[in-house]
Amino acid sequence: MSTPVSGNPPHLDPNILAALRPSSARNLSDASLNRVKNLPGYTTPVFKGKDEQRALVEQDVASKGFIPRELVANEVNWFYTNLGIDDTYFQNESRAVISDHIIALFGAKILAYTKHDPSKLVIDLEKVDENGATFIHTSPPGLTVIEGPGSTCEARHIEVPLIDEQFLDHSTPENAFRLETFRSAGSISATASQQLRCYFVTKCKLPTYTPPADSQKTDIRTVSDAVFLEKATQNTLDIYQNIMWNVETRYGPVIEVFEVEGSRERRLVIGYKMGGTSKFFSALSNLYHFYSLYSARKYVEQFSNGITIISLYLNPLPGANAPPIEHSIFQVMKEASLLFCLPDNPFFLPKALGGHAVQEATYAYCGWIFAQHFCNRLGTAYLHLKNVLNESDPVHAEVLNDIKRRFREETFTRESIAQVIHAYPELIRLLYVNFAMSHYPGADDASQLMPTLSYQRLQTTQPLTDEELYDKLRRTVHNKHELQVLESFLIFNKHVFKTNFYQPTKVAVSFRLAPDFLPEIEYPKKPFGMFFVIGNDFRGFHIRFRDVARGGIRLVMSRNKENYSINQRMLFDENYNLAATQNLKNKDIPEGGAKGTILPSLGANPRRCFEKYVDAMIDLLIPGQTPGIKERLVDLYGKPEILFLGPDEGTADMMDWAALHARERGAEAWWKSFTTGKSAAKLGGIPHDTYGMTSRSIRQYVLGIYKQLGLQEKNVTKVQTGGPDGDLGSNEILLSSDKTVAIIDGSGVLADPTGLDRQELVRLAHLRVPVSHFDLSKLSKDGYLVRVEDQDVKLPSGELVIDGTDFRNGAHLRFKADIFVPCGGRPEAVNVSNVAALVDSEGKPHFKYIVEGANLFLTQQARLHLEKRKVVLFKDSSANKGGVTSSSLEVLAGLALSTDEYINLMIFKDGQPSEFYQSYVRDVQDKIAENAAAEFHCIWREHARLNGAKARTTISDELSSTLNNLQAELEASDLFDDEPSKRGVMARAIPETLVKEIGLEALLQRLPVPYQKALFSSYVASRFIYRYGVNASSVDFFHFARDLAGGYKH
Repeated sequence: MSTPVSGNPPHLDPNILAALRPSSARNLSDASLNRVKNLPGYTTPVFKGKDEQRALVEQDVASKGFIPRELVANEVNWFYTNLGIDDTYFQNESRAVISDHIIALFGAKILAYTKHDPSKLVIDLEKVDENGATFIHTSPPGLTVIEGPGSTCEARHIEVPLIDEQFLDHSTPENAFRLETFRSAGSISATASQQLRCYFVTKCKLPTYTPPADSQKTDIRTVSDAVFLEKATQNTLDIYQNIMWNVETRYGPVIEVFEVEGSRERRLVIGYKMGGTSKFFSALSNLYHFYSLYSARKYVEQFSNGITIISLYLNPLPGANAPPIEHSIFQVMKEASLLFCLPDNPFFLPKALGGHAVQEATYAYCGWIFAQHFCNRLGTAYLHLKNVLNESDPVHAEVLNDIKRRFREETFTRESIAQVIHAYPELIRLLYVNFAMSHYPGADDASQLMPTLSYQRLQTTQPLTDEELYDKLRRTVHNKHELQVLESFLIFNKHVFKTNFYQPTKVAVSFRLAPDFLPEIEYPKKPFGMFFVIGNDFRGFHIRFRDVARGGIRLVMSRNKENYSINQRMLFDENYNLAATQNLKNKDIPEGGAKGTILPSLGANPRRCFEKYVDAMIDLLIPGQTPGIKERLVDLYGKPEILFLGPDEGTADMMDWAALHARERGAEAWWKSFTTGKSAAKLGGIPHDTYGMTSRSIRQYVLGIYKQLGLQEKNVTKVQTGGPDGDLGSNEILLSSDKTVAIIDGSGVLADPTGLDRQELVRLAHLRVPVSHFDLSKLSKDGYLVRVEDQDVKLPSGELVIDGTDFRNGAHLRFKADIFVPCGGRPEAVNVSNVAALVDSEGKPHFKYIVEGANLFLTQQARLHLEKRKVVLFKDSSANKGGVTSSSLEVLAGLALSTDEYINLMIFKDGQPSEFYQSYVRDVQDKIAENAAAEFHCIWREHARLNGAKARTTISDELSSTLNNLQAELEASDLFDDEPSKRGVMARAIPETLVKEIGLEALLQRLPVPYQKALFSSYVASRFIYRYGVNASSVDFFHFARDLAGGYKH
């Protein structure tokens, strides 16, 4: 399938505004509205020692002498009885703290008196220690305080809201804090009407969590803090219990609204897993203040099963010119979900600072991230320079890369883009409306969602056409730099196919983008599809070059702030390049190349970022079916999509979770194939290292060289990077019988010019331990082991090694042998600056043959340099493709088998694989060897045909491109529709074990048609090219195609 043209998505029918009326939302919500009796949700324990304490406090206050003795009794009595501070405070605080607070209140009264203005009477009391905190301050209802008392407790305009940062965000079952906060019933004094807001943060004493049996649910009483159990009413326990059960079965937040009978109060209860968000509590205050609501009470409870529950008691602000709470509470409820994803949003500020509504602010944030990556920062000057310079020249290529990096760093910074967004709030609102009119879900029986400021905003803001909006941008903004930033928002709007932005519950915001906007100057090959995911503590991309595509998900970790900034700038480019490289490697399998990258913020939990990333993308892959939780989205793409994810840096142990989570989310048809690299015993994965999948393709190239040149393996000398502790290194040792003279791995350098003891190497390989464990008694007199931690070591030759790590890092450049097989090591270990070291003073290369098993071990320029010196070299994308072939066939098994069949045939029983599994693995191994041998011979023949005029590296790249192009042409053709050809090809392309078990007809019914087309096309394209070569003619294909339906076998 090809990407639909991403023209202007259709605007919604004008009648859609009628569906946005508050009455519509109200009626829909009434059906599921929870009602509770007008009773307190918590009881306030009576402090029996209060009178006795008050007498002692009175003595303490009097003894300090700050308040005239005749006024002490009245001040203490007012503090204890008239302010409305509940007994929690008096029971928890010491006499000394209470005395200080009373004196502070009296001092504030005197200060206000000197200003002759009772409104200037302000209170700001606090006590913070390792066991919790108390804050008491004057607080006008319904307003986010941006300066003065209480401004640091939960304010959104400061960098670190104190309560969130110091207590709530870092809570764990072992170190958690609960919060009670309420507005006092009484006024500060007889002459001042201000009320107090009181916060009480206390350390929880949680019981040890014991997970319930499989058929049981968690009893809230077994995971609760004792103080909470003492205070919570039975009704509150029942509400929280249901919230807890829902949180345990969902990944995102659970949000419920309760109407209090006989009043206009609404109670908003939110449950989520600890650590799932940050700065959320303070963001919620700003949210309900935006709708002129104020909180009478708020509670945050923590539970030892890792769940947090927030409860807000909300009331309408008297006399406010705002939508009634009966309507606005549902906006608050929906927008709390967006805040959960992005609570720390620089564009969501208090009304007093001119902040946007939540959804507008979230849109601004997403556009901000988009602009950082996609404002065209190179321009025509770079294009002219690119045309003048020769990119194949390493010096010119380095100059271009430096210029590109400087353009990216200096033209559009995060700060400059943010300044533009803040400078034009009205244009951002218009751009948001343009986005909302295309992407919010239309009102139906399942939907109760409205864009922020829905009825009012969209009725008062006339939506502009794309042309009108662009014209307004151009006329309003005269600075070219600023215009380009705002234009990027419009580009963003026009290229979003679908988004979970309006999904009622989510953990991150995700967008499926059409990649048409990518400038060809920077991204010459256009991807098929893009996903863009933004979370509170990460951002990520997923790029694929064909509809059916597979590739790993990489966590890009940052060592420090500077490194994070670099990673941030280069994230998309890294993702694009990785996906493009993967596309070249995936040349003879159905899946094209894909890659995902996730950039966690500094200090973020990497696994949690991965989980949010996956969940947010699943939102766009599975149609929502649950009103109020996961609803249907506007889908301008209009076709089902499946992604196939694999392990990469930092995510190898997360593939099981992703597959199981997809199943929990309802992806019954494809959860088994959603990820590769799953554990074998638990989820039927096919581990590459256990079965030597990648090594088997490498071996075909090594053996192919030996056979073509008539070499005896036992006489061939070899140098290897990647030791017996690694996948490729251990399997290369176990599969080979050569004379290995050196192995370099993470632990050090092991060398022996007479050949390392084969039995000892095999022992290490079976144990999966590095060369530092080699038995030194098995070395000859000229052999040695230099560990990375060694210093001042003398080699048998007399050479002094000063530093073991430095020696290891350059060791691959010092040895000579017949063949070099890199099976591990740093990317670009051999590059333009050091490749000359692999050629001796007489111009003779250190190695006659190189089979690049490790990804990107040599740069392209280094490969071509060595081939000019007559080195027989096979590059990584050809040699190590066994792993991607294995993963491809793991995907096929997941798509082909029903869940019951998959469990019975692929998942181990009592730790043992089934006969089917073992047979299927053998099929996979045979397919890897078959594909690798076929490609080897194709490259060898082509090189010989041209008498060595073209490097094997270049032939390999051309072969990949030719195969990919032919596969794309075949997918677009009608050859697949020829039933005899289709059946003939599919019977050979699908492993025999699977065909025998399920039957070809059943397989053709089960496999998605796009996948079948990709499998058919990849098989035909690869077998044709491998047989006839990269310059095959259309006549050759005619002869080849006649055999497809019959018994043709390569």
